[in-house]
Formats: sequence, C-alpha cells, structure tokens
Amino acid sequence: MVTVPEATKKIVERSRYLSEAISKGLINYSSLARYIKPELEEMLLKKVSIASIIMALNRLESDFQPKFTQSNIFKTPPEITVRSNLILAGLSNIDVQGLSILISRDTNSRSLFLKNQGIHEASFIMSQDLFEKYKNTIESKNPLVFQDKVSTITIYLPKEAQETSGIYYFFLKSLAWEGINILELVSTPQELTIVVSDHDVERAFGIIKSLFAS
Repeated sequence: MVTVPEATKKIVERSRYLSEAISKGLINYSSLARYIKPELEEMLLKKVSIASIIMALNRLESDFQPKFTQSNIFKTPPEITVRSNLILAGLSNIDVQGLSILISRDTNSRSLFLKNQGIHEASFIMSQDLFEKYKNTIESKNPLVFQDKVSTITIYLPKEAQETSGIYYFFLKSLAWEGINILELVSTPQELTIVVSDHDVERAFGIIKSLFAS
C-alpha cells in the first residue's frame, strides 16, 4: 500500500524544477501541500491532511540535494564563445549526403559550419558567407526547417564534465527558467554549443555568465 510520503515523493520527482526548489528551501510547503492534496487523495483513495503532506515534504528535502555543484568541476569560469548572424537549416538525411562534405571543405578561419545529424534528419548551422555560397543548393532541397538571425554560445568544458551527471542541466535549466528558447544543441566531449535566436543571445550569454559570478 502506497504511503503519503511515497506518493508525495512520486509527484515531486516528476518535476526537476520542483525537486530542485525543494532542495534549496525555496518552496512554501503549506502552499505546495494544498496544491498537490487533490492528486495525492486520488492516488491514495482516501483523505489526506495538509499536516501529513507538509511532514512528507520536509523529509524530502535531503533526498533532493543536487549531485552536481559547479565549483567541483569548474575551478575557474569556462571560456565562452559567441557567434551571431548565422543560418540554421534542417534537411532530411537523404538530402545532406555530399553537401556537408562540400561545405566543410570550404570553411576558413572566419566562417562557421556545424552539423548535427540524427536518424532521419540533419541540421546545418553556418555563417552567412557559406550560406550565400550554397544558398541555391540548400533551397533546392526544400529544407524542413530554415531560420536566419541565429546565434551560437559555445561553452568549453573541463575533462571532468564527461563523467559528471547534470552538467548540461546546470546550463539549460537556467535558460529555461528565464524563457530562453533553445533552437538546437551541438555537443562534443568538451564543448557544449547552445543555439538561440539573435534577439535572445545577449540575455542568454548574461545568464550563463551569471552562473559563475562570485
């Protein structure tokens, strides 16, 4: 038989934002208890008191202590590179064969070309100079997605990041909380590139920098 603490934990675990807020003591337990009371009673098929829910929430605080803290990984603030005025194009994998090789061979120190390939489709993120050169070829393939005025924020990660759970979440949840729409993610073992629109890049960069403010 499911108990009040078990049911409460199950509800809280569904939301990473909620569990993190509880771990930091940012939640008013009385308000949260009233909010989840109807769902708890539905799960348990009986009436539950607010006091018993608050007691269960108090016990949960230690369970949700974050396993990742940035000070353990980042001894100094990471290097961050921003590129703006880029193009994002999404194509089916059938259409990208050969094209990505052609474009990548044409890059120089001033241009940017990133490729993200999935099972059925791939996305290209490129600087304006490359797009203008291959514009007709790309447009002839009827892109699934096309967006201009795109920016990239590349965060250079320490080696320890490869074995650290929650490191991407550390950056992405802060952007999500501030309503920053992430268009694309590109990652390598020691780089995380976040793709946003040009009008969001300044705010997104400021949010990421603030994570390391002393």
